Amino acid sequence: MKLTFLGTRGEIDIRSRKHRMHTSLLISYCRTRVLIDCGLDWLGRLPKPQPHAILITHAHPDHAGGLKSGASCPVFATPESWKIIAAESIPNRVVIFARQPFEIGSLRFEAFPLEHSLRAPAVGFRITCGSASVFYSPDVVSIHELHDAFRGIQHYIGDGAAITRPILRQSDHVWVGHASIRMQLEWCRTEGVPSAIFTHCGKEIVGGDQRQIHKKIAALAKEFGVPTSLALDGLVIDVSVK
Repeated sequence: MKLTFLGTRGEIDIRSRKHRMHTSLLISYCRTRVLIDCGLDWLGRLPKPQPHAILITHAHPDHAGGLKSGASCPVFATPESWKIIAAESIPNRVVIFARQPFEIGSLRFEAFPLEHSLRAPAVGFRITCGSASVFYSPDVVSIHELHDAFRGIQHYIGDGAAITRPILRQSDHVWVGHASIRMQLEWCRTEGVPSAIFTHCGKEIVGGDQRQIHKKIAALAKEFGVPTSLALDGLVIDVSVK
């Protein structure tokens, strides 16, 4: 199973050579290509060959805005996201539900509810191929069923909006925003996750001194005992499938 990080930039007003495009992940296996998230940067610029399906984590513009002009393949999203996404130009709309697995080719997906936004409720995806699994949550404050989401995964792919200080506020007594990398590594340590990769990079990472950024990430990896890296546009990771 091949993971290609097509974009790794969050909804911020700066870009860099390493983090230029809105966050988007392409999963490929046995000629099946599935794209997760299609933000405004991808409007009219879908990768070629085009994916067989698009999955949406939530309906914020940096995750779903690229669908404004439609999609030629099936698009999978929760009922909450379909209420927000302008779906008139998407002829093949598939409604998915949390904790109800579905398959696309040889790939198996399961959506897990997250806290991130009240206006655009989000899910993360557990992605399985054979014996290999990863969990993908590019925008997250917390994961409701963390143990089930992380069980036996090879990689956690998480939210890089902030390194040590989370970006949080309360709305209707619910925390919304972004957990820090530090918080997410605590989850990984608790659940025994062997590797963490962070995408959806925020201003701190995209606009910061890269040497200092990597020192901070290395220090956190050592503190929590979890090998940790930052994704960048174009990064490819091969996950062994047995």
